[in-house]
Formats: sequence, structure tokens, C-alpha cells
Amino acid sequence: MAETRRYQLQNDAANRLIAELVELAGIPPERRGYFQHMLTTVLKMHEDGTPTGDLKVTNTALKELRYAYKVFAPYRAVRKVTVFGSARTAGTDEAAVAARAFGAQMVQQAWMVVTGAGAGIMGAAQEGAGGEKSFGLNIRLPFEQEANPWIASDPKLITFKYFFTRKLFLVKEASAVALFPGGFGTMDECFELLTLMQTGKSTIVPVILVESGPKPYWRIWDRFVQGTLVDRRLIDPNDVAFYRIVDRVEDAVEQVTGFYRVFHSSRIVGDNMVFRLERPLPDAGLEQIQRDFEDILKGPLVQAPGPVSQELNEYPELPRLIVPFNRSSYSRLRRLLDAINATEGPTPPPAPADTDSGSRLP
Repeated sequence: MAETRRYQLQNDAANRLIAELVELAGIPPERRGYFQHMLTTVLKMHEDGTPTGDLKVTNTALKELRYAYKVFAPYRAVRKVTVFGSARTAGTDEAAVAARAFGAQMVQQAWMVVTGAGAGIMGAAQEGAGGEKSFGLNIRLPFEQEANPWIASDPKLITFKYFFTRKLFLVKEASAVALFPGGFGTMDECFELLTLMQTGKSTIVPVILVESGPKPYWRIWDRFVQGTLVDRRLIDPNDVAFYRIVDRVEDAVEQVTGFYRVFHSSRIVGDNMVFRLERPLPDAGLEQIQRDFEDILKGPLVQAPGPVSQELNEYPELPRLIVPFNRSSYSRLRRLLDAINATEGPTPPPAPADTDSGSRLP
């Protein structure tokens, strides 16, 4: 862990004991700095005179974080879609029927489903996916707090005390998000997710707003966003690129899987973004993207056959696209990802000539 300055307690003897404890615990040298800093931070709360109430919050939050990391760890390589929507929706409602079908179809695509573990839309998506292929992130509340029966007895059910730790994992673990009609909680999750992507604080993922039934929900919401937020210049017109509104479950699935047609994942390396791709981009497609997105690029796009310098050796078999993104507009970066996924594959070699000159029957 790179250190720009020493991060220690005021008590030198305590600092030495922390260093010894980290070593005795058998932590590899390249990871010791992180654990040493975390232990130091906890004890700095004593130096700061942190009130007992704040210690309780910190203690509970740290326990929730550790346990959730542990539960998700075995499934790190599996893509997951988080589903939001009302806990009050009846199971026979068209939105619940759609959520149930969406959960089932995403599992057929080898994805897993994450929900808030409640009833309504969450329970329907959980039922469609099945407990084996889903996670439930429950929250303790005076009402609506019971986990739905499809995840209640599964070890992938996590119950949180705090919304902020729960919301972290609902977003952090998601390679896509699907939102069905809901109340304040659904609106909260939708706007927070869009804000995180707009400001570059969260990885860009497909955000799918699923309509269901004859009465519009998301299109009414979209009219407010475009007619008020965009019209009054409270957000950039490009920011509506972060979400897609669909009317059919099949279209929702296509929007999610299509986002990963060519694009695979990304990392920030130095001053650039590095995209991992399922296949190299053809020269013509790369040149077109360079021209179309010159406004957010500091230099030329460059393709590399595998991991670049300073990048972790993840997915070494995948080609890389080095993107000198100037961080001026993450919604334009979302459009750039669309352009990458729309590129055609390499031109196949011509078929061998038919050298058989003999006659053939029709």
C-alpha cells in the first residue's frame, strides 16, 4: 500500500503494537498497510474522544461491511443485476408478473439477481430467479422488514441495520440495475444511482426502467426529468443517457446483456481509463469513435493486447482499450460505451475458392 505520509497514533508504543499484531496475524507484506491503517483509524476514535453513540454506529457498520464482503466473495466472478421496486405491489399485479419473468430470464442468461429481500417486486424477482441464484439484502424496519420466502432461509440473505451499508452493496455488486414502479425507496435508489454515475463515483452500468401495465410510470417520471431538470439546466441534457425505459421484459434483458456485447469491464489506471473488451475493435470503428467523442478525450484511443502497465492482472486474455477520458462528462462516456458495443466484429476471411469443377446435382 503506497503511503504519502505516516498515518499513526500519538502513542508510539501503540503504533509498534499495531505493526507487530499485523505481522503476527500472518498478513502478507503487500496488504499490511491497509490493515494497519484500519486498526489505527479505530483507535484514533479513542484519541478523538468519539462519543459512545458514534462508536456503536461505527462498530455495527464495520461488522455489516465485513459480513457482506464475505457472503458475496464466492460469487465475485458472476454478473449480478439488482432489482428495485415497491414492496407493496401485489403478486398478481402486472409489475410483479414482469419482475418474476425478468428474474427468471436473467438467470437463464447466467446472471444472479440481487434484491432488498422484501415482498412485492423484490419477492417476485426473487421468486423468478430462485434462492440459489439470488441474494437478499434485508433491512430491519418496524414494518415491511420480513424477508420474502424465496430467500428467507438462504445463506445469501444479509440483514442490515443501516440503510447506507445496505445501499452500498445493492449498487457495488451490480453489473446492471432494473427498476420497476415503486415509492420513495425506489425513487431514492434511482436518483442516487444516477447521481453516483453522473459524478463518476460509481461504475457505469445499464440502468433499465421497466414499464408494466397500461398506465405509464417511468415515462411520467421521464417527462419531469426532461421537462424540468433538463429544461431548467439543472442537469446536462446528455445525463438522460444513463437510463433506458422499456415496455417488455425481453427488452430489459436485451438492454442489460447488450451493454456487455463488446465492453467487459473497466479500471482507472493512472490518468486513463482502461476498458477490457470481449474482442478488439476494428480500425474503422475505432477511428469513428475517436471522431465522435473528441470532446471528452485528451488524446488518441489506443488498443493493447492485454493488461497494461500498472493494471492488475485481471482477465489477461481480454484485449484492452486505453481511453484518455478527460472526466468532463460521464454521460458522454456512457454514449461512448454504446458506440463500442455497436461496432461490428472483425471482417471474416474470405471463404476458400471452390476448386471442384465436376458437375453437381441441384
